[in-house]
Amino acid sequence: MLNQRTIEFLQVGEQTIALEEVVPLLIGYRMLPQFFREVLIEQIISKISCSPEEIAIATEQFAKKHQLNSEAILQTWLEFHSINTKQLVNLAVRELKIEKFKYATWEFKLESYFLTHKSSFDKVIYSLLRTTKQEIATELYFRIEAGEQSFAELARKYSTGTEAQTGGLIGPIELSKPHPTLAKILSISKPGQLWSPIQLGEWFVILRLEKFIPAVLNDTMRQQLLNGLFESWIQEQVQQEMKKWSNREGVPHSPLASSIQPALLEAV
Repeated sequence: MLNQRTIEFLQVGEQTIALEEVVPLLIGYRMLPQFFREVLIEQIISKISCSPEEIAIATEQFAKKHQLNSEAILQTWLEFHSINTKQLVNLAVRELKIEKFKYATWEFKLESYFLTHKSSFDKVIYSLLRTTKQEIATELYFRIEAGEQSFAELARKYSTGTEAQTGGLIGPIELSKPHPTLAKILSISKPGQLWSPIQLGEWFVILRLEKFIPAVLNDTMRQQLLNGLFESWIQEQVQQEMKKWSNREGVPHSPLASSIQPALLEAV
C-alpha cells in the first residue's frame, strides 16, 4: 500500500513521476475531468452524515458488490487498490452519501419530471428489416403482409444489419433510442401494425411494432431518474470547473499538447 506520508514522487514501472508533473499528465491522459468530478463529489457530500447502522449496511453491500466474500479475496483487493480496511469503509460510505445527496436534491421532483419525460422512457419491442434495394424491400413487405413468409425468416435472410441475427427483433428498448423517424412511427403504431418500406438515407426499412411497454414510476425507474439527473448535474459542474481552469493564467499544458503543435507545423 502507498505510504500515507507526504508523497513527493510516484514510481510507475521504470518511470519516476515528480508531484509537479501529475497535473500535466492528467491533462495529457484526459483524466483531469474525472479528477475534478471526484473532488467536486467529495465537497458536496462532506456534510452528509450516516448512522453506524447505515455504515455497516453500506460496507456489507460494497463487499457484496465487489464479490469480497473471503478474507483472502479481500486482502488481494485491498493490495491491488493500495488501500486499507478503513479506506474501504470510507469508499462504501462515500457511495451511500452520494445516494443520500441524490435523494435530498431530486427525489421530490421525480414525479413531475417523470410525467414530463415519460414518452422518452416508454419501451417498445419491434421487428425491423432493412435493405439498400427498394424493389427488394417492396417485395418482402408484400410477402410479410400476405403471410407467405414470416418477418423473422425474411429478416434473417435479407436484412443487412445486425438485427438479422435476431430475426429482425429489437428490444425492449426505450422509445428515445431508435432513429427519430422510426421512434415517431412506433409511437403511433398499434401492436402488429406493419409499415410499408420507409426510406432512411440509403436504407429502405420495413417496420412492425410487436409490443408497447409503458414506463412506470417504480423503484427501478426512480433510481434511473435519480442517476440521470445526478449525472447531468455533475457533468455540468465539471464543465464549469474545467472552463475556469482553462482560463487561468499559467495553467500547465500536457507534454502531448506541446508536442503536437511543432509536428503540425512541420507537416504544413
